Amino acid sequence: MSENIWGYQPTAGHQSGTALTGYKVEATDGSIGKVDKHSDEVGSAYLVVDTGVWIFGKHVLLPAGTVKSVDAAEKKIYVDLTKDQIKDAPEFDKDKHIGDSGYHEQIGGYYGKHRRP
Repeated sequence: MSENIWGYQPTAGHQSGTALTGYKVEATDGSIGKVDKHSDEVGSAYLVVDTGVWIFGKHVLLPAGTVKSVDAAEKKIYVDLTKDQIKDAPEFDKDKHIGDSGYHEQIGGYYGKHRRP
């Protein structure tokens, strides 16, 4: 199941090339922050979410496969994770993020175990 975690689900409604920075991110149980940066790179698409004061300014890396839907009109992204699953996720590490496949495996493994079949 985790092999496709780094790509948007076809049903998510995301158009490649759409700027998602600044979109609000909604977990299954409420708002968790906003998109700080994102990538549409094939096989490595992701969102970096700034959780703000909710969990003391933590940034988390969300693989694109966690995105349930994108609402361009409302500028909101809905993810298939709870607030606690995101809060307990490994913190985004901008140094490891570039060129460290082990880091992506760690992140993908964490979210992969929380995905619904």
